[in-house]
Parts: sequence; C-alpha cells; structure tokens
Amino acid sequence: MSTKNLFKVLIADDHRTSRMIVVDALNQLGISNVVIAGDGEEALKMMMASPAHMVISDFNMPKLDGLQLLKALRSYKPTTKTPFLILSGRGDRELVKQAIGLGANNYLLKPITVPVLKKTIEAVVGRLQ
Repeated sequence: MSTKNLFKVLIADDHRTSRMIVVDALNQLGISNVVIAGDGEEALKMMMASPAHMVISDFNMPKLDGLQLLKALRSYKPTTKTPFLILSGRGDRELVKQAIGLGANNYLLKPITVPVLKKTIEAVVGRLQ
C-alpha cells in the first residue's frame, strides 16, 4: 500500500463545485482519503475531532474564513504543524503575505490543475509515493 492511501486531506470550501474539483484532482494523484467541510467552522471542528495530515482551505468562507481557520489551527497544539494550503480565486499579494505570516505552507490559485496541485503539495510534504 502506498503512503498516499494513508495521507488524509481535509478540504474546506463553501462551494461544492470547488470542493469536488479538488477531490477529483487529489484522487488523480492517488490520494483518496479526503474529508470535506463546507466552511471554516466545520473544518475546525473536524480537525479537533480527527486531525488530517494536510488542510486545503479556501480563503473566502462563511463563519471562519481561511485565515481565521489557519490561525485557530496554528494555536491548537495537535494541529500546530499540520501542512496548510490556502486556496483563493484571487492572486492578491497581501493575502499571500498574510497567510504565510500566519503559518500557511503554500498557496493555490483557482482554478487548480492536477500538475499544479501535485507540485504545491510536494513542495510542502515531499514526493508523493
């Protein structure tokens, strides 16, 4: 069994279509252990109950946005080092700077592609096997 089968990824995005695009891209990379949250608050509860190995979070969500979720996860001891990718439809330098300042590991611009997702994940966790 490859390590990709054991790698659990949480996707937090309030748009179903965006979530499904990311799930499909992860599946194409061989990552099938994926859980989804419809907003930042749900994602935080899921991470506190059963932490994932990586979070891919949209920036703009209700209840808790991506930066608020990141900040909460960085302040919770079991998830303080969990790789976190911020996902956004806008390529705003200030947003990227803010996310990195809060501890984001990388940044994805929508719409994502499988090769870009793979490269972004591997830049954080190493080669996917």
